[in-house]
Amino acid sequence: MTDRAAILIHELELEPHPEGGHYREIFRSPHAVHPQDGRELRSGLTSIYYLLRNGERSRWHRVASDEAWHFYEGDAVELWVAAPDGSAFTRVSLGPAAVDTAPTYVVPARWWQAARTEGSYALAGCTVGPGFDVRDFALLADDAASLELLRGRWPEIGEML
Repeated sequence: MTDRAAILIHELELEPHPEGGHYREIFRSPHAVHPQDGRELRSGLTSIYYLLRNGERSRWHRVASDEAWHFYEGDAVELWVAAPDGSAFTRVSLGPAAVDTAPTYVVPARWWQAARTEGSYALAGCTVGPGFDVRDFALLADDAASLELLRGRWPEIGEML
């Protein structure tokens, strides 16, 4: 039996991601945009491959731009999403198009998100626009006020810390 995740990590040249899983940036637009929220110029669009193995997770984090998830192969991805003010929380299953799964989902800018595979591995893509910039990234574990707010409202989020 082959380890498809290991093959993909090798063939797609994926590296460990700081929030968990493996990734490689595959596109960064050379065109700059000026976000209307006061941030400095950003690349218009960025995209990565993102792979999670069983037991790995994308820890709770947020980016300042919209992020579109695209399912490519493997087992479904369980994506958890929470509004910054704690007013909404949902779990989305990304996988082949079916009644209970969708191949894409967009996480709104500044919303908290976390993910894990529902099986042995999942390969997805994440596209951010305006493009990803590390200055726009935050881990929930590093934001005590937001962590307390979300845990108080949605205690189950602790599973993904």
